[in-house]
Amino acid sequence: MKIIATLDAPAAIGPYVQGKIVNGLLYASGQIPLNPLNGEIVGDSIETQTEQVMKNISAILKEAHSDFDLVIKTTCFLKNIEDFSRFNAIYSKFFDKEFPARSAVGVAGLPKNVLIEIEVIAEVKS
Repeated sequence: MKIIATLDAPAAIGPYVQGKIVNGLLYASGQIPLNPLNGEIVGDSIETQTEQVMKNISAILKEAHSDFDLVIKTTCFLKNIEDFSRFNAIYSKFFDKEFPARSAVGVAGLPKNVLIEIEVIAEVKS
């Protein structure tokens, strides 16, 4: 098991790590739209926040020697399920080949009152 940590994604805001690699798979903790440099929330729209979350995920994938083409599954938590189509428009731009399996659920609230949180499971390049 290997812990993944990068300064290019936000530091954990609780008792967890950015990700762990186990048996060739990366399990990345849920990412919210925080600027990795100062920990501040980026944007107030679902589009801007989704973009930042995906950038944070990209940094974790890179640190783990993976990328969006190797993502197997995402779990997406939306504060407002009405944002679903606008969220999809940004989310989909990050995948060049096939989309991963995914769950997307509306939730009552998220850390720091953000609009989106996404966690991923991905293969790691050998």
